[in-house]
Amino acid sequence: MNKSVKTTMKIDTKVLLSTLWIVVMFNMLKADILSLYIPGAADELAKTAGETPITLLMLGGAIMMEIAIVMILLSRVLPYRVNRWLNIITGITTIAFVVGGGSSYPHYIFIAAVEVVCLLLIIWFAWRWPNPEKSASPAVLDQVEFSSHL
Repeated sequence: MNKSVKTTMKIDTKVLLSTLWIVVMFNMLKADILSLYIPGAADELAKTAGETPITLLMLGGAIMMEIAIVMILLSRVLPYRVNRWLNIITGITTIAFVVGGGSSYPHYIFIAAVEVVCLLLIIWFAWRWPNPEKSASPAVLDQVEFSSHL
């Protein structure tokens, strides 16, 4: 007796985008915390920085972290058009930061891969997000549908 049951789960796109930004933010934080435990990591950062003061590098990192934190809120409250494009542009910018500012430590590569996957999902869902104003049923189009066969 093999019954196939199709289940559908709908998630509001704003909630989905916001949740993915939470995952990105926590992964950024975790990568930085774990890097603190590597002996000599600060010295290596100083060598990599060259003439750039470490404080400016830290400021850049703080700004990128704040952007991820702010996107958690903005993804929930901004109107459709601005929300969609801001998630796409910020997602692309954050990928460039994660890949360009990364390190070769195994934990960082793993966490950066998780971040990039989440950011690609943010970009994908924002790109595919239909305009609820062009539909007779905005509540339905403002959601992402996940189907699974059990």
